[in-house]
Amino acid sequence: MRGAAWVMAWLLLAASGATWIARSELAAQREAFDTDARIAHRLLSQRAVEQDAILATLALLQPGDDAHSAQRLPALYPQLIRVERRERGAAWPHADWGAAEAESARLQRAVLAQARLDRGRYILLRAAEPTGYALEIDIERMVPWGDWPLAREGAVRAALVQADQQWILQRGHAAAGPWTFEFSKQLATESQPFDLRLSRTLGWSALPWGRIAIWLSAVALVLTLAAIVQRQRNARRRAEELLRLGQVARLNSLGELAAGLAHELNQPLTALLAGAQAAARLIADDPPDLATAREAMDHAAAQARRAADVVQRLRRTVEQPEHHAALRPVRLDHAVRNALYLLEPECRRHGVVPSVDGADDGPTVMADPIGLEQVVHNLLANALQALAQVPAAERRLALAITRQNREAVFSVRDSGPGIAAENLARVFEPFFTTRAGAQGGLGLGLSLSQTLAEGFGGSLSAGHAVPRGAEFRLTLPLAPAAA
Repeated sequence: MRGAAWVMAWLLLAASGATWIARSELAAQREAFDTDARIAHRLLSQRAVEQDAILATLALLQPGDDAHSAQRLPALYPQLIRVERRERGAAWPHADWGAAEAESARLQRAVLAQARLDRGRYILLRAAEPTGYALEIDIERMVPWGDWPLAREGAVRAALVQADQQWILQRGHAAAGPWTFEFSKQLATESQPFDLRLSRTLGWSALPWGRIAIWLSAVALVLTLAAIVQRQRNARRRAEELLRLGQVARLNSLGELAAGLAHELNQPLTALLAGAQAAARLIADDPPDLATAREAMDHAAAQARRAADVVQRLRRTVEQPEHHAALRPVRLDHAVRNALYLLEPECRRHGVVPSVDGADDGPTVMADPIGLEQVVHNLLANALQALAQVPAAERRLALAITRQNREAVFSVRDSGPGIAAENLARVFEPFFTTRAGAQGGLGLGLSLSQTLAEGFGGSLSAGHAVPRGAEFRLTLPLAPAAA
């Protein structure tokens, strides 16, 4: 689950950052497109206004009989294909130019007399007296390519549009993609009502994949370092919890051990004292009864040896524990999860994946939290030690939490070698253990766990699992509210 959380965090951060980088790049591309489009519109508008000015100048100067003076204009203005004149009383070469001349006279400015955008041509006409003028304009040469902001073989498509006609200034690269930029604006003169339309389509290849890859790598690196730090922190916290449980276990073990020692030493020490006092009285008699006194001293020596044997069973000394922890409501499933968390490295080392049944709605029991964790920890640790004795493929550890009337039951079932029939009745005896050598213990873990369970008002029992292994059942009373 933790690994999935880190992956989800990486996906979320990676997607957010990549989206931001992509949007920033698209915004920059859009801004550059709009800037170029505005420059292109201004250049074409300047040319259109310039052509209005040429006609206005011709109408004002009125060259009179010098019919060839206007014909020199195409040499000065490359976009002018030819200049047409109409003298007073004469007719235009095209009948429909007459209507345009009447409109020009009414508006007192140049008007569009004829548009052949499919051929890249149009006629601009200006009425004047005694001579009217018309210019035939080449759209392709009208574009100031030297100052044009768009690459002629670039990705932007440019066209001059009027009604249902258009002249393609540059075709652009035909590309399929999810992002399209568009610009459309009429030239800044009423005499030439053409729209300059620009468009550009961006595909996925236009995204800054290099920067996105750097971002993804950086996020992965940061989250990896964070995961390493988190694992180290969890390992340190787990070690601290294990140390705390170990200290509590040692304290409780000493209490259990001290109780056993007090019970076993009480009789030999009492007999030793009685024998020594009897021998002192017999020696003080007049005359002293030395034979009987010797027998009393021998008896006292035997009891002393018995006490020494008991003392030798103590392996180490720890400080006195507190035995009377207050009971309070505790979530049983929380204690199980905490113990599993502490034993997670041990489970991985043995290749064991515990299954937990009934932990989603764990019951609340009356217990001491630390003591309950110690009992659960002892049961799980014993199960892992048992599973270490069977092949890895056969290792199973099943945990279950159930309710029975006013009690909660926590069961631990393993697929280890199980408990021999002759040992089943002794597993809770102090100092009884079947482990030998370096793995051997004091034999107080299960005894202490049973004592703690009974101190909580519950019980701890052991049995055989089917088809193989051992099963331990911890029964605890439910908290009043849960019951």
